[in-house]
Amino acid sequence: MDKKESGNGVSPVMPELLAPAGTFEKLVTAIHYGADAVYLGGPQFSLRARAGNFTPDAMAEAIKYAHARGVKVYVTLNILAHNHDLAGLDAYLLSLKDLAADGLIIADPGLLMRARQLVPELAVHLSTQANVTNHAAAAFWLGQGASRLNLARELSLSEISEIRRQVDGELEVFVHGSLCISYSGRCMLSNYMTGRDANQGDCAHPCRYSYALTEEKRPGQYFPVEEDERGTYIFNSKDLCLLERLPELVASGVNSLKIEGRMKSIFYVGGVVRIYRAALDYLAALPAEAWLEPAAIALPAIFKAEIAKIGTRGATENFIDERPGGGEMIYDASREQQNVLPVAVIRDAGEQPLVEARNVLKTGEVIEYMLPGIEVMAVTVVAMRTEKGEEIIRANPGNRVFLTTEPSLSFGAVNGILRRQDIAG
Repeated sequence: MDKKESGNGVSPVMPELLAPAGTFEKLVTAIHYGADAVYLGGPQFSLRARAGNFTPDAMAEAIKYAHARGVKVYVTLNILAHNHDLAGLDAYLLSLKDLAADGLIIADPGLLMRARQLVPELAVHLSTQANVTNHAAAAFWLGQGASRLNLARELSLSEISEIRRQVDGELEVFVHGSLCISYSGRCMLSNYMTGRDANQGDCAHPCRYSYALTEEKRPGQYFPVEEDERGTYIFNSKDLCLLERLPELVASGVNSLKIEGRMKSIFYVGGVVRIYRAALDYLAALPAEAWLEPAAIALPAIFKAEIAKIGTRGATENFIDERPGGGEMIYDASREQQNVLPVAVIRDAGEQPLVEARNVLKTGEVIEYMLPGIEVMAVTVVAMRTEKGEEIIRANPGNRVFLTTEPSLSFGAVNGILRRQDIAG
């Protein structure tokens, strides 16, 4: 474990904050709000076939943008490959080397072997799909040339700590985002129900469907499937949130904290990255003696309040203490009501910033600017005008308008996000 020595104790070195980048805009947003690294995929070999993904030219632009800001880029090749998937692999690996990607995220041992043979310069990070649940498996994969292991989500804090004690390679853990009702993301439900293979990046998300029972001699009659009379979403897990366990995870010596969400919105990506960045910065500023009891370190209440404004399915700490039970599921809906919505993104800063509306925005509304860090700034929209100079009182999604606010948003930065409480539009 990397540490900083002090006369009063030992402070751990803060881990990397790794954020999803399903599109270039999400990459920009993640970097704006403090990600140390991002992960993204191309049109092949990636487990998010329906994310925006990146063409070769777009990936080159993304890597250049990130590197100019000191941010690393890891590329996903994390499908479980069939024979036909190997066509084009060598050319793709060589192109990623030429683009100066910082690492490859791989689950399939065949892909890993070929990457080590062909592009040994590129670090290989083992995907959670490889199901590393013990230190012997960790040692095996490190011996095969992986430099970092994304551990299975089914591990407790004590199991993570034990793996850390037993191996020297880098360890990465998921700390936030959607959970599959499957083993480390390996699922066949989508394949059987829709023909879309989750292990090939084309999941239809059937774990979020509402289910009912039918009887073959009573076509058209649907009988509810209930658990404790709470509803029918029998596979629908709450989202992972380990924000309040960051002190213990940091103290355990993990090297990277990963956020799920390449399919999520820029509001989700920016909002979650912003909070975890602020939390890590808060922990980094603590005196060394605080780390004598990591479990006793508590984040200020504002962190929990802010993360609650971004969630989509509630929150669970999953396996971090014990095996999750029925209380970690959502039975009555596919997601929870989201009461805070993104309303605009700043495209040009200034006394009257140019913003791109993402939801309906009206004059007279109170909106909040999400500062980098944990704070937000409330402002009232006094006036709006179009790029042609026309005064308007309502902006619709996609409109670009200049905002006059009280107080002024002159401190706002390009790519900063504005939000508001959900109201009828």
